Amino acid sequence: MPTATRAPVSPTPRVAIVGGGPAGLMAAETLADAGVDVDLYDGMPSVGRKFLLAGVGGMNITHSEPREAFLSRYREHRDDVATLLAGFDADALRDWVHGLGIETFIGSSGRVFPRDMKAAPLLRAWLKRLREHGVALHTRHRWLGWGADGALRLATPGGDCARHADAVVLALGGGSWPRLGSDGAWTGLLAERGVEVAPLRPANCGFEVEGWSPLLRERFAGAPLKSVALGLVGTPLRRGECVLTADGLEGSLVYALSAIFRERIEAEGAAEVHLDLLPDRSEAHIRAALGRPRGRQSMAGHLRRQLGLEGVKAALLRERTAAEVFADPARLAAAIKALPLHLVAPRPLAEAISSAGGVRFEALDQRGMLRALPGVFCAGEMLDWEAPTGGYLLTACFASGRHAGLGALDWLRRRQPA
Repeated sequence: MPTATRAPVSPTPRVAIVGGGPAGLMAAETLADAGVDVDLYDGMPSVGRKFLLAGVGGMNITHSEPREAFLSRYREHRDDVATLLAGFDADALRDWVHGLGIETFIGSSGRVFPRDMKAAPLLRAWLKRLREHGVALHTRHRWLGWGADGALRLATPGGDCARHADAVVLALGGGSWPRLGSDGAWTGLLAERGVEVAPLRPANCGFEVEGWSPLLRERFAGAPLKSVALGLVGTPLRRGECVLTADGLEGSLVYALSAIFRERIEAEGAAEVHLDLLPDRSEAHIRAALGRPRGRQSMAGHLRRQLGLEGVKAALLRERTAAEVFADPARLAAAIKALPLHLVAPRPLAEAISSAGGVRFEALDQRGMLRALPGVFCAGEMLDWEAPTGGYLLTACFASGRHAGLGALDWLRRRQPA
């Protein structure tokens, strides 16, 4: 167990932050604002790499929906995340962004974006403020665990080194996008110290579908499926858009359902889902349209003319529907409204947008400190929670960073000499 934090803290405490994503940077700001000396270590050549990549195509910083709806996005960890958001919610995050000189707006979906839709200006302004407040950024410093004396062990271009601190905030991310630094290597280091860690699993991920034909892969991999609905068999379907891949399906609609799909696969070995190819049309309307005479027109032409069904949608229908069904308008209409797909596995964690699992909340006290490692706090995606895309991930990361920073301050103050 680390021992460096057992001695009385110095008059001006020094805290080490490990991880330069939003959670780590927010913990650093919280501590530096309180007059603490802060060293932030990150294994990559620069900080905020995953944050910048997440902003490609539009930086979705948070969401504007009401509090209860917002909290419901964290599912079984709603109450745990509610504790984090109590001190720094979506409105507070938006005000904080404005304080960096970045304007925001609410999109038609309720998502909140920087006015210019970019992450880089926000990160630049933030890093400037952190440096002005005295935060020392140490890049290419990869955490290796603790030495026998409780010092942090770090691998650097110049060789391994040791750094002592009065407290430590770990904000190492989950296991997705390992090329940007979140490789989940920390799980073993904490488990060795008696910290309860739930296995990391892919979240906001694509899924493999059983039985894609070579023809479907060759012709339609990468094709968008627009205006469709998807869901587990026997449950209400959710509308949106996704993409057919060489192995299955991915995209925003699939990501929004990924937790329930993954859990069904874990429980039963596969997930049976239905895809509605025409959610804007009723089954009765489709059946009537298909029943119209088609004369010498091919079935493909009939589907295109009567229903606008063509391209990847028509190909999926043909592949997943028995030939005799096309002769029966009622059965074909039913297939169009509930095309069966057999999901067999989520795509690998390294491909996922985020991860589920991590340090269990039961392993932390109310300040975010590890019960097994006094003076060590955890924040961000390395905690055992998950959320869909839409600003929920970032909001909880920011909030947990601030929570861990405040927790470290409270712990340090209680240990200051009288």
